[in-house]
Amino acid sequence: MLELALTHRSWAYEHGAAPHNERLEFLGDSILGQAVTVKLYTEHPDLTEGELAKRRAALVSTVALAEVARGLGLGAALKLGKGEEQTGGRDKDSILADTVEAVIGAVFLSTDSVTASEFVLQLIAPLFDDPERFSEALDPKTALQKEAAARGMPHPGYDTVGTGPDHARVFTSSVQLGEVTGRGEGTSKKVAELAAARDAVTQLRQARARRAPRGARRGGNSAGR
Repeated sequence: MLELALTHRSWAYEHGAAPHNERLEFLGDSILGQAVTVKLYTEHPDLTEGELAKRRAALVSTVALAEVARGLGLGAALKLGKGEEQTGGRDKDSILADTVEAVIGAVFLSTDSVTASEFVLQLIAPLFDDPERFSEALDPKTALQKEAAARGMPHPGYDTVGTGPDHARVFTSSVQLGEVTGRGEGTSKKVAELAAARDAVTQLRQARARRAPRGARRGGNSAGR
C-alpha cells in the first residue's frame, strides 16, 4: 500500500498503465480535511466559520503539505517518470503534497479511521504549533509586502506564466525579495502567486530562525563574561 502511495502517475504511464496513487490521494484528502476541521472546531470555539475555514485552508495548503513531505523525506522515495525526474519532480510542491494525501489514504486503508486521524494530527502538529504561520498563510502577499517595507524595498513583483491546454492549465509564479525567491504553482494565476508569496515568507522565517540561536549564544557569552 505504501508503494502504491509513492507511485506517481508519470511512472505508471511509462509502465503499462500500472496503478498509481491518485485514488489514494482522493481518499487521503477527505481524511485530512476532516481531521483538521474537527481539531480546529473543538480547540477554537471563539472563531467564526470564516476564520475556521481560512485556518483549515492554511493547514491543508499545497505549500504546507509539501513542507510535511520534505520533513518525511518522501521526495527521495517517489516513483516518478523520466519527464518528472528530469524537471525536478521530487521537489515539486504539488507532487509532494499529493503524495502526503496518498500516504494518509494508505494509512486509513491499512488501519482504521481513528488511527488515520491520529496520524494526520501527528503530521501537521508542527503547523498547528506555529502561530505565526496562520497570519502569513492567510494573507502571504501582505506579509511579504511588510517584509519588503521593513527592508526599505518596493513591493515585490510576480512573474507568472500559464502552460497547458485551457481545460488543464497550470500556472507557475515566482517572486523575489532580496536573496530569497519564492515559487508556487496552481490552477489559477491568483493561487500560484499566493503560493509563491507563502514560499518566500516561509524561507525568510526559516532564515531568521537559523540566525536566532547564534545571536542568543553571543548574548549569553557576553553576560557570562
